[in-house]
Parts: sequence; structure tokens; C-alpha cells
Amino acid sequence: MNTLKFYYSTLTTAVITALLVGSCQTKETEDVLEEGSFKLIQTQIFEKSCATSGCHASEQDAAFRQHGLVLKGAASYDNLVNKFAKNTAANADSMRLVMPGNVAKSFLFTKINCSAASQLAGKQYGNPMPLGANGLSIGEIEFVRKWIEAGAPRSGGSADASLITNSVPLCGSTFGSTFTALEAPKAADGLQLHLEPFEVANTYEREIFVRKPVGNTTELYINRVQSRMRPGSHHFILYDFKNQNSLPTEGQVRDLRNSDGTSNLLTFLSMQNHIFWAGTQTQEHDYQFPEGIALRIPANYSFDFNSHYVNKTAGKIPGEVYVNLYKLAKEKVKIVANSLNLANESFTLNAGQRSVVTKTFTFSKLTKVLMLTSHTHKLGEKYVIKIVGGDRNGEIVYESTDWEHPLIKTFAQPIELKKGEGLMSEVTYNNITSKTVKFGLTSEDEMDIIFGYYYEQ
Repeated sequence: MNTLKFYYSTLTTAVITALLVGSCQTKETEDVLEEGSFKLIQTQIFEKSCATSGCHASEQDAAFRQHGLVLKGAASYDNLVNKFAKNTAANADSMRLVMPGNVAKSFLFTKINCSAASQLAGKQYGNPMPLGANGLSIGEIEFVRKWIEAGAPRSGGSADASLITNSVPLCGSTFGSTFTALEAPKAADGLQLHLEPFEVANTYEREIFVRKPVGNTTELYINRVQSRMRPGSHHFILYDFKNQNSLPTEGQVRDLRNSDGTSNLLTFLSMQNHIFWAGTQTQEHDYQFPEGIALRIPANYSFDFNSHYVNKTAGKIPGEVYVNLYKLAKEKVKIVANSLNLANESFTLNAGQRSVVTKTFTFSKLTKVLMLTSHTHKLGEKYVIKIVGGDRNGEIVYESTDWEHPLIKTFAQPIELKKGEGLMSEVTYNNITSKTVKFGLTSEDEMDIIFGYYYEQ
């Protein structure tokens, strides 16, 4: 009996000691994470500008599926250092979210450095962060740069703490206020389109469509598209129309959502006539076709401007878009590129279930694909495009997890598909509704479309 009491007494003491030791180790670990340069980055930058509700606060944030990054609390260090970004272009450029000692290969620095936007116009890195809010100050950005250059230490660090208190914005005086218009091309070289300033209310996301004329009395061949938006732009797209006999009223602003947040059904219906023509998810963009390749614009044409702005501040901001279309003389055009429009209209999504839907599209001629993007509605979780047939059969060439603003992926080396080969869409849907959902035109239906550029040889 005494032996048994001694055993339990010893066991209890050991358990309590272990718990105390574990508690002390946890506290010590937390203290290590909270001391030095990274502590200031976490508490003075991330917690105030990044780890906010809806952005990088938790896996429950609406945007998490797109970026996959939580910057809340001590876990943010391990989520950043030497980790890959979900951004396809950043991965292709061998970047990490934070690469110790290498600022140029640290995606975090690229995203917070708003002054880099014009230098990265050809990259699909997404918009500067924080989206829809005041950018970081000169001092904050410099502090992060010095921390990365010093090896991105978990604790300690020699970065000057006074930089954090430098509140001078790097880009403009306040969010959305300072903006330099895109310089128009010379008349002989091209023309400029302009979506005039429109108001975005405080703490609101506004997405609009406006049909605007190109202003061309003769046909044009365009081999370069350059664009610039005011800060706060989430994306911009120029849409062509499938049916030129069913066009929205020219110049009329059509909001995607009503003032109460509900979907505008008429706007959604007009979107079903869209074909992707050009677009970007970056504030600055410059896309050029390979030499001798161009898109054709018929005489007296018009496009649907689609602009989406995010404003998380307490004041109103303006949205605005400039687009330059650079011409290629007809005699220099060797190949006319076309818009890719591959739609799967035959699928059924059972109520309350997650489904994976596939559709194969084959080509009857040698086809070269220059760009890919995708389109679903709100039940679409993941969109994958694979090559079908040939030596690259099964290779994934496109992947996007944001149904509202899908990746626009360009290929420096076009995807070559021989006769009989093709592309397959593989879409994961999560039908959280209580109804069966099929392909359809309204926001309550679903879609599965591959858009892009291609040409045949």
C-alpha cells in the first residue's frame, strides 16, 4: 500500500514537473518569437495592416484560399520564412515568401513595396499590399528590407527600430489620392482608352462594367496592351462580346452588386455575353505578343470595361483605368491571334456535395496557346487545366483557386498542341446549397470555361 502511494505520488510529481517545464519552454519560445526585429514587424506592421479580418488573420478569411497565408501571432514567422507563395509567377521565378538574405527573391518585400509596381508591369504578381488600404511607410518598408538582408532572424536583429515610426508613405500622401496618368502612345503607334474616375465608398468593394467605344474607323491590329490603374484596383478586364447584336447600353455604368450587397441580376446576365480580350490583376501591366502576332479589332468596335476596386479605409476613393493599345501595321502581321473560349455546358452538381468535373477539348489543327485564364461562379473551389495527349499528356499548365478573380497566365513559350491533342479542364466545385446546380447564365447557376489566346498553324 505504501509502495503504491509512493508510486502515484512520484508519478504526479513527474507529471506536474513536466507540465511546468513544458509551460516554461512554451513561454520561452514565445518570448524568443517576440523579441527583436521580427517582433516589431509582427506587432507594428502585420497586426495593424495585414492580419486583419478577411485578409491574413486566419484560415477562415475569405481570401485565404487564394493566398494561403496567415500572418496572425507567432505562427507568421514559420508561415513566411523559406516558404513558397501560392502565386504561380513568383514560384516560376524561384521566389520564397521570405528568402533570408535575399530581398530580390522575397515575395513579401515585392508585395509591400508599392514603388516596384511599374518595374514589375510584366509580372502576374498581383497587387501591392495591403489591398484597399494605406500602403506601408518608407520607414516600415526599409525596416523589413534590412531584416531580410540580415538573414530574417527569428529573434534579435540590428535594424533601426526608429524606422518603424517613420510615417511618410512611400507611394502618395494617402491611399487613392496621388496618381499619374499613363502616357498615351503617339497617334502613329496606337491609341488610349480611359475609364473615367468613379467613386468607391468607404469600407466597400465596387465592381463595375461600362461599354466604351474604341474610336477606330478602320480595323486595327494590336500586338501590345499596356494598362495602369489607381491604387486599390483588384483587377481590370477588357471583354469582347460573343453576340454583337446584344450589347449593353454604351457608357452606362453597371454595378455587379447593388448597394445592399446583393447581386445585380441584369449585370450578371450581361456577363454571359463576354469573351476575355485583355486584362490583369496588377496595378501596372504591359503585355506584348510575340513578333508578328496581333489581335484584330474590327472597325467601329467597342469593349466592356470591367474594373474592381477595394476600399477598406474610412473615406471615399476614386477608381480609374488607362489602357494603351499599340498597333502593328497590317503588312507586318504574320499571325492573327484569337480568343480561346472552351465551355463545358454539361455537368450536374449534387446538393451538399463536393464534385470534380472534367472536360476535354481537342484541336483539329496545330495550335499554340499564348495565355490561359478560367471562369466559374461562386461554387468553384479550384480550376486546373491539363494538357491532353502527346509527350506532355497530363501536365498541369494552369491552376487557380479564386473564382472571382482567376489567375491570368501567360506563356513565354507557347504551349504547342498537335492535331488531336488538347486541353482538359478539371474543376472542383463545392455545392453548399440545398439544390442541384447545373450550367447556366445566372449567379445561382455554374460555369466551366477556359479563356485565353491562341493561334493556329
